[in-house]
Amino acid sequence: MRSAWLLRLWALLGGLGAALAHPPFGLLPGLLGYALILRALEVDDDRPLRSAFFRGWLAGLGYFGLSTWWIVEPFLVDVKAHGWMAPFALVAMAGGLALFWGAAGLLYRAMKPEGAWKVLVFAGVFAAFEWLRGHVLTGFPWNLPGEAWRAGGLPSQAAALVGAYGLSWITLALAATPALVALKLGRGARIAALALAGIGLAALYGYGWSRLEGAPTSNARADAPRIRVVQADIDQKDKWKPENLRLIFEAYSGLSRRPAAAAPDIVVWPEGALPAVIDDLIAPGSVYGPLLVDTLQNGQTLLMGANRAEVTPAGEARYFNSLVAFRREGGGLRVTGVYDKHRLVPFGEYLPLGEAATKLGIRSLVHMPEDFTAGSPPRPLAPAGTPALQPLICYEALFPGFTRAGAQRDAVRPAWILNISNDAWFGRTSGPLQHLNIASYRAIEEGLPIVRSTPTGVSAVIDAYGRIVPGASLGLGEFGVLDAPLPAALPPTPFHRWGDGPFAVMLALSALAWIMSRVHRP
Repeated sequence: MRSAWLLRLWALLGGLGAALAHPPFGLLPGLLGYALILRALEVDDDRPLRSAFFRGWLAGLGYFGLSTWWIVEPFLVDVKAHGWMAPFALVAMAGGLALFWGAAGLLYRAMKPEGAWKVLVFAGVFAAFEWLRGHVLTGFPWNLPGEAWRAGGLPSQAAALVGAYGLSWITLALAATPALVALKLGRGARIAALALAGIGLAALYGYGWSRLEGAPTSNARADAPRIRVVQADIDQKDKWKPENLRLIFEAYSGLSRRPAAAAPDIVVWPEGALPAVIDDLIAPGSVYGPLLVDTLQNGQTLLMGANRAEVTPAGEARYFNSLVAFRREGGGLRVTGVYDKHRLVPFGEYLPLGEAATKLGIRSLVHMPEDFTAGSPPRPLAPAGTPALQPLICYEALFPGFTRAGAQRDAVRPAWILNISNDAWFGRTSGPLQHLNIASYRAIEEGLPIVRSTPTGVSAVIDAYGRIVPGASLGLGEFGVLDAPLPAALPPTPFHRWGDGPFAVMLALSALAWIMSRVHRP
């Protein structure tokens, strides 16, 4: 009988190792942590199922603790109001997400798969619970196992076929197979399983190579609009000081007007760029309305992340986290499109527990008088003079299929994706680098380029293969603009056509593997 603490240590180390495969570390051997987790769940005694749950939970605690430690940073922006919540936020985040892995460990042990089939069962169970993590309540699919591969690299291209959830199933199956070496299996079964895993890994790289072979790193069409992304490097701790509004506006306006060899057609400001409600800034009599007009040249479009207010018929104010499209026409501006964020961040933009949370002293992090209101389900936006786009505001870039769902609602496929985000909340932590990698997977899945705008980095223009266009990025803490033509879209990908259909087939394959393992016991 293995020591219970030794098994728990294996599980914890396995979760930590798997997290090291993600940015900013990028240590792909860390994926072998999944083999360690599988080994920790495979014991030769009759421990109760709650023991398997605890081991799975410990694995998740290591994984999510290392993956989401950046969560403490937003609470330190306003230490007086929110600082006390920082340690509780990390414990709640890592411990809460780890419950999905604990449940996966329990279900895996309850199923008791036998033989080499257990690798496919393990992959199916954990991938299914990762899908649940992305859908239960509001969902939080941060750092899915399949997104450990560097976006734009060879293995990541499989997301165009099966999406991030399908790639997670593949990653789990390949990474867990070495655990069979330490299990009581026949030598032939071990060799066959390892050989198949090797072939699968080679196929993963081979498909990526075939997809990227000959694909130019900058494939913009000759008539592609030129886009300018403005990154003013505004620290979140300074942003909401009333005396800084004019300085922040002038920083964004000055960068937008910076001379260029070819004038941009579209200027992009990040999520919540200005520390004010946009309705107040452009209201008659405001000094900022004329200044905003002077920011643009005639015919230019400004895509601005903005806080927006709306008064209901009952006289109540509602606030939205929005993308507003302004177009300069002659001596004035015209609003040519508005998108209100649909998926809001729990506790960051609204309180799921409402008044009960308020009574406990818990407050959302928004600087509005009230929490944000969720907008309508996603649809492509087509501002005048701009190719149709799908906005993804911050958190929305985490969700596979978000753009696909919007395209299906309007039967219109956008030409590009615009991801505006306020990653200044996360400072110089791993959060912005992970967010960049995750968002880039949406480009691969959809075959669409992404323009990403943040106030403090990383801003970038990303092609339809998930690769950052050379010279088109601004790193953490950089002040400036990046100008680039919009990369071309690819034809609709298999994922765009079928969604999570291939992933459902993979889960069915795992179920069949479990049946086979029970029918043909060694």
